[in-house]
Amino acid sequence: MTIKLNEENNGKLLTIHASGKLIKDDYAEFVPAFERLVQQHGKLRVLFDMSDFHGWELSAAWEDTKFGIQHFADIDRLAMLGDKAWQHGMAIFCKPFTKAQVRYFDHAKAVEARKWLDEA
Repeated sequence: MTIKLNEENNGKLLTIHASGKLIKDDYAEFVPAFERLVQQHGKLRVLFDMSDFHGWELSAAWEDTKFGIQHFADIDRLAMLGDKAWQHGMAIFCKPFTKAQVRYFDHAKAVEARKWLDEA
């Protein structure tokens, strides 16, 4: 499995750690967990840790697109944590596809990312 989920703050914060290349099957576990949290708590705050992330296989990219369309308004804040220039570019690219406030943080600023997610 290349996606690890961790619920924090009583389920209102979802930490997603992606490593390697995401495959379609990763979404079969991730999407129901995300939807359960949205149903329980409403809009979520998400920390997407891309420290060891290498992108998507084509079928997974399609699943990610469908997820983005279906959950356009379900994320309040999205902190994207990475260490590569293309990951920073991905954070900029995704902004028009979500109602969430999106910010990119270098991995060394993980504490700052969490503080931003915890702000009222």
